[in-house]
Amino acid sequence: MKKWMLLGILFVAIMIGIVVNVYLNAVEPVSVAEKKAVEIAAKETYLSDFTDFKLYSGEETYYVMTGKNAGQEDVYVWINEKNGDLITKVAKNGITQKEALTKLYQEKQPDEIIAIRLGMSRIQMTDRPAWEIYYRKNSGTINYYYVDFETGEKLRAIDNL
Repeated sequence: MKKWMLLGILFVAIMIGIVVNVYLNAVEPVSVAEKKAVEIAAKETYLSDFTDFKLYSGEETYYVMTGKNAGQEDVYVWINEKNGDLITKVAKNGITQKEALTKLYQEKQPDEIIAIRLGMSRIQMTDRPAWEIYYRKNSGTINYYYVDFETGEKLRAIDNL
């Protein structure tokens, strides 16, 4: 009986070790990308206190995060992963998540909002900071709706995926 208990404990310990290893390997690329993005933003801008790092994969991959300027205002930062080009926008000078959702609800009737995040939308070969809203309709289809961060205008919609 003792032998079975020891084997059981050993098995559980090994499984926990495997799960922890898989998890650490899965999050490592995101951690490396975040470190790289913070280094670029700290070097290229006047910002500090970076938070809310996200990877955005659209036409190209962008690192998106929030920093603080000298006046302690929130500033959004978009960094193109491929070429390091950087765009900054003071948060209060753009529309909010809630305003982007209002724009969506004026035009569409989503049943479930899956995610809303800052991203980048390419319109006529120009990358424009945008809110990307990912939602589901009653038909079960997945849809994307992009709202310009600065103007609040609809940039594009991708329906019925």
